[in-house]
Amino acid sequence: DAGHFHQTLKDACDAHDPSYYPRFKAWCDKYFSNVHRGETRGIGGIFFDDLDDKEPEQLFRFAYDAGNAFIRAYVPLVARRMAMPYTQRERDWQLIRRGHYAEFNLVYDRGTKFGLMTPGARIESILMSLPLAARWEYMNKPDPDSPEDLLLRAVRTTTTWTK
Repeated sequence: DAGHFHQTLKDACDAHDPSYYPRFKAWCDKYFSNVHRGETRGIGGIFFDDLDDKEPEQLFRFAYDAGNAFIRAYVPLVARRMAMPYTQRERDWQLIRRGHYAEFNLVYDRGTKFGLMTPGARIESILMSLPLAARWEYMNKPDPDSPEDLLLRAVRTTTTWTK
């Protein structure tokens, strides 16, 4: 799944500039990092903002194509996995991962921090990106070689997912 997701994004980037995918993947891995946990927020993707290295129309085409690539990258994964059964253990793990997402948003995300520091801001609209449910467990450590452990290994190292 991670290979398909990243390869789809890489193909979209490569159609515009072969330097984009490695540059924007590295930017994503660095930005979406929970430094205090030594892990990224997930398996990554691409991240970019304030591009000015090409003509505006070229940059618009790239941003448009990159956005549409997320549809091609994500929808097949949902279609393949949406009917998979799951247990309470997996639901609890999902909630723990959502807790890590909330930590990132509150501690590191530039947009969230900017919004919270803006006088007169509507705080609820800023915090709408947080999950409705999250979980924290003291010293949580998945069983060795479990799917949860494999995910943690993936988010604690820089992985090359593409060919």
